Amino acid sequence: MRPLSHRTIAHRLAGTAALVTAAVLALAGCSGSSSAADASSDGSSSEETVTVKIGTLRGQPHFYQPFLYNDHAVDGVEFEVVTLDTTPALSDALVSGSIDFAISGVTPTIASISQDRDLKVVASAADGGSGFIGNGESSLDELVGEKIGIVQGSAQEVALRLLIEDAGLTPEDFELTVIPVPEMASAFSAGDIAAFMGVEIGVSIAKANGGTQVVDPYSTPIGKVNIGLITTGALIEENPELVQKVVDTHAATPEYMADNIDEWLPGMVEEFGGDEDVFASALENFWLRSDLSDEYVGQLEALASAMADIGLITDAPTGDDIVDTTFAP
Repeated sequence: MRPLSHRTIAHRLAGTAALVTAAVLALAGCSGSSSAADASSDGSSSEETVTVKIGTLRGQPHFYQPFLYNDHAVDGVEFEVVTLDTTPALSDALVSGSIDFAISGVTPTIASISQDRDLKVVASAADGGSGFIGNGESSLDELVGEKIGIVQGSAQEVALRLLIEDAGLTPEDFELTVIPVPEMASAFSAGDIAAFMGVEIGVSIAKANGGTQVVDPYSTPIGKVNIGLITTGALIEENPELVQKVVDTHAATPEYMADNIDEWLPGMVEEFGGDEDVFASALENFWLRSDLSDEYVGQLEALASAMADIGLITDAPTGDDIVDTTFAP
């Protein structure tokens, strides 16, 4: 595979925050084998190490950052990666305390916050990773009456419903069909659905097999917003120093990824399995980042409002409810 140029990668990852110079912060009082949940914030020796459990999804390339965290970890922190199958499962794991942080979808996070679950976005993680794929159609009008695959409760479902409204149509004009992420591309290839609004790497697999983009999935008020670094309000209150260290590690990771794709892409292919060329195609469709800009927070608020409007949640949380901007660059 021809290596992607640094200019291409830098352009694609334009949303990535500036390289973080991580300060050496006093780590929580704990033993060398402590977990984040056991750590306190009494400023004990920086020689001691906290193991942070970080959750992410299997097989989706824009969720890969945690596998590189230990290479960029701030002193006193090491990471154990826990992979789950769905973003709601990541929310549940955070609330239960079985993981400390997660790279997860902002849509299920907002849904959890609307139910008074104690979650906060402490950094962005990646934009994009979406696709509205069909067989040559160039408008929703051409798909009226057809089955369209969706990932239930996702940013992609919200975007599709906004696109349908924008086209002067209603969801009832289509047969919206919930399909698990790993099965989406195969359902499309088999003809079980006429189109789908889904996520990578299924989008790139479908394109490699002849699928085409129906309309721009990012042309709604929620833009490309997709995933973030999530933790609990309790951990923020109990150990802000640790949260800062994790965010600093998270921010440094995409800086490395931007300029060293040829070093980590083979590892991602080995970890997730699949075709390297397809993964390379998927990299063109997401934008790693870590900042919490005003624009990003505004998109989260637009997403929350849209979720309330279409009935995914009852009341839309505010930006302050969703985000803690204390830690991100």
